[in-house]
Order: sequence, then C-alpha cells, then structure tokens
Amino acid sequence: MSTTADATPPAPPPAPSPELSATPAAAPSADPVEWPPAGHGEALAAECARLRAECPVARVRTPTGDEAWLVTGYALAKQVLEDERFSLRDAAKPGVPRPYALTIPPEIVNAMGTMNNAGLHEEVLRAFGPRSGPVSARWLRERAHGLVDAMVEEGAPVDLRARFAEPYSAALICEILGLPYEEGLRLMSGLDLGFLTSPVVPEGSAANWGKDFAFVLRHVRAPREEQRGLIRTLCELRDEAERARAGAGLSDELLAATVTTLFMAGVMSTYVFLLHATLTLIRHPRAVEHLREQPEKVPLAVEELMRVTLPIGEGLPRIARTDVRVGDVLVREGELVLVCVEGANFDPAQFTDPERFDLDRAPNPHLSFGAGRHFCPASALSRVHASEALGVLIERLPGLRLALPAGQAELTKGGCKRVPERVPVLW
Repeated sequence: MSTTADATPPAPPPAPSPELSATPAAAPSADPVEWPPAGHGEALAAECARLRAECPVARVRTPTGDEAWLVTGYALAKQVLEDERFSLRDAAKPGVPRPYALTIPPEIVNAMGTMNNAGLHEEVLRAFGPRSGPVSARWLRERAHGLVDAMVEEGAPVDLRARFAEPYSAALICEILGLPYEEGLRLMSGLDLGFLTSPVVPEGSAANWGKDFAFVLRHVRAPREEQRGLIRTLCELRDEAERARAGAGLSDELLAATVTTLFMAGVMSTYVFLLHATLTLIRHPRAVEHLREQPEKVPLAVEELMRVTLPIGEGLPRIARTDVRVGDVLVREGELVLVCVEGANFDPAQFTDPERFDLDRAPNPHLSFGAGRHFCPASALSRVHASEALGVLIERLPGLRLALPAGQAELTKGGCKRVPERVPVLW
C-alpha cells in the first residue's frame, strides 16, 4: 500500500494528418493471433503484457473468424476511445467484422438514433447520472445492510454472488428503470446467456432475449398510473413527441428493447465488478484491515480495484469510419479495433509498478469506464454502488474469506464478461 504517486502520464499522440493517413500500412509480419487466448484470466493478462511489449497494435483473429487490430497500450487505447473516427455504433452494423456474434438484435442498436432524435437519450443519461432520483448512497447502504442481515441469519457458508452481489445490483437497476424488484429478479436467471461469445448467436441467447423483452414490454404497455422510473419517463416523453409529430418510430417495442438492454448491461457490469473487487480484497487482508481502520479511503480503493480487476474479456469494439493511423499501423476504413482495457490499465508507461495493488494510488486514470464520447454515463453511480457495498462488507464481516481452497473459484467460460460462477464465503 505504497503512497508513491504515479509517474506523469505521457503526452497523447498527435492527431494524424491527412498525409499520415495516406501512408500505406506495413504488412503484418505474422499470422493473426487467435484472440482471446484460451483460459482467459491469467492467460489473458500474460498475453496482453506480451503483446503490449512486442506489438502494441497487433493483428488478431476473433472467434467469428474475422480479423481485427488489438490495442493493448494505454496511450494508444485512449487515443482510439477518444477519437470519433472510431465508432461504437457501427460495430452493430451488418457485414462488419465482429469480436463475436451479437446477442442483442442489431436492429435494436441501430434504432437508438430514433431515440436521440426525440430527446429520450438525455433522459437515459440523466437516470444513470450522479443524481439518479431516489437512488442515493444512503439507499444503497440500507440495501447492502439488509442483504448482510439475511446472510448472517442464514449462516455461513453463503454464496456471495447469489445472496449479495446479484440482488444488490438488481435492486439498483430495477429502482432506476421502474421494474418491480421481486419480478426483476426473474430477469437475472438467464442474464449470463446475453453475454455469451460465439461465432453465431446461441439458441439460448436468442430465447432469453425474447423472454426478457416480452416481460419488459408488459411494463411499457401498462397504464401510466402503474408505471414508474425511467419506463414511465420514456413513455411520457414518447407520447409528447408523437403529439408534436417528432416521435415517429418510437414504438413500445423499441422502448422495451432499450429498457431490456439497460437492465442487462447495468446489472451485469455492477455485480460482476463487485464480485471481482471482493475477491481481490480477500486476497489482500492487510488492505482490508487498513480500510476498516480508515473507511473514508474506500472510494479511493474502488478506483484501484477498477484498475486491477479483469472482468471485461475480449476488448471494447470499435469500427474505423475512415483510415486512421494508430501507432505504427494504418487502420483502414471498416476495420475492427479491439481496445484491451486490461492491457492499458497495467501499462507500466502509465502506471508505476502496475502489478502492485496500491490503495493510495493517485492519480489513477484507468480506462475501465472507457473514454471520450462513449465514457460510461453511469460511472459516478457505479462508484457509489461499489463503495457502499464494499464498505458494508468490510464493516460487518471482518473475517470474510473464501470457503473454497485457493485457486478453486471457477469463472464462467465462453462469455464476454468473466463471471465467478459462485463465491461461497465464510466470516
């Protein structure tokens, strides 16, 4: 837990000039690397480190058979994420190279422009922003305490995923969206199926999307007086836009698909990070003791936990909208770029002694929330969500530890999120 500050971040690379963009790219010196490496986890971290040192913009082949450029260094990753010539939305278009088959129907992603035109996108950002209505730090803390109360009453061992992380995150997202908590838990049963990586859409993913979509659609079509949260806000704004003849295309189906997507992404991101963060703290008991003595440092610890945990997987996809130079490589229009956040967050050119888990690391400009236009709008809320949960666990369960022997906690395979299958704990 060193207090040494990070080295001064390197200056970002200059924007490429038209002359640079016209320069022919060098041919790859070897066959594309199969990506992601088998085993994920430690294998992924080791391969990221190797590529970052030897070939920071590497040619890779994804499970779909498509080729892509993998970016593993911090400065280049930040460049790609901030450069609007690299598009997130275009990654859902038909015919483009993919890291894996889309499990969310591409027409849903492409229809989001209709929401932008009617001004509904701003309401989504506001709902997940730092002041998201009834969801306050106190609200989150009370839910965390209630879940720990139930764990203590049940008695150890308890699966931290099923008894704490999943219901805690589901409560947050349900409250924001306006879904009933008890019924919203039903959406958790097949949540992992929405994040499978495969060359084709697995049958289970398609069936799970249809089931969850139909469930949310019933709430979108409910009488206004029975609705609440973002569902009611979006429906009311859609009605106003239609009366002003500015809401063409904003169907019940589109709103339901949007809410379904927000639920899946919101719950999955928050509970998976919370599990990885807890496992990291369990492996660092001195850090836990330090945080118990100085609980005001928990938010700072959350930043370091966001840097060192490895839940994302293959990389953040972007499609080049024109020819763009990234490092020594000219990425051609239409090519896929994968930003390996894990590689960037462990780049020694940006972070002093990056392998060290340092509670006092500051500044800590990790890329776990992305960067640029697509910086995660729920970053502030996610930080509070994690800080309150971890603070309660540290306070209430001082002896928290895994009930499994070291190294036997299994991660789900074949997903774009590395999810601990179960986390049985003692205290």
